[in-house]
Amino acid sequence: MNQQSDDQTGEVFARHVRIVEALLFASANPLRQTDIAPYLGEGADVRAVLEQLRAQYAGRGVNLVRRGDGWAFRTAEDLAFLLRREEQESRPLSRAALETLSIIAYHQPCTRAEIEDVRGVATGKGTLDLLMEAGWVRMRGRRRSPGRPVTYGTTEAFLDHFGLEALTDLPGLDELKGAGLLSGQLPADMQIPLPFSGALREDEDPLHPSDQGEDEDEDGR
Repeated sequence: MNQQSDDQTGEVFARHVRIVEALLFASANPLRQTDIAPYLGEGADVRAVLEQLRAQYAGRGVNLVRRGDGWAFRTAEDLAFLLRREEQESRPLSRAALETLSIIAYHQPCTRAEIEDVRGVATGKGTLDLLMEAGWVRMRGRRRSPGRPVTYGTTEAFLDHFGLEALTDLPGLDELKGAGLLSGQLPADMQIPLPFSGALREDEDPLHPSDQGEDEDEDGR
């Protein structure tokens, strides 16, 4: 009886692995465990299924990787160079955009004024617009300070594009400065934050739908 029960459990788990494999291949974006769970039924161990898939694909040309809270199939790192010729050439980010993105990634949540304090120069509205259009930066909330400035943070799309499982995988600040990506005076308390999960800090309020389209010149600068 126990043997039959174990066999049935094994069959169910194997079916769950196949279902998740199909879901991930069909999805253009990383999927979270909460996205996958409804397809497996109540009580399914989604994390165990994902770890099983990750182990199965570990040595293949396509690997299952984690991007923040999401999971996705991506080309193995050692084979990525073979596909670069097939990629569409995109316009490289300007130095201002790179510096702004780096500051947001390492010091989030931060306001435009705080970004400018680090860079030492004004940040144009177009720079933040470009990063948000790319899907790498999003408005998080409003700081509970005079002017109610908007705060910014990175997204899971940022992690996915740069091949990071979490923000803790970012290179150290010394490496960034050595590469010339950060030239301003960095705050003494600036450090790599925990992966962005969307949770607001105690000094932030959530954005209302009407806030999303507001002129950013009113973000407390």
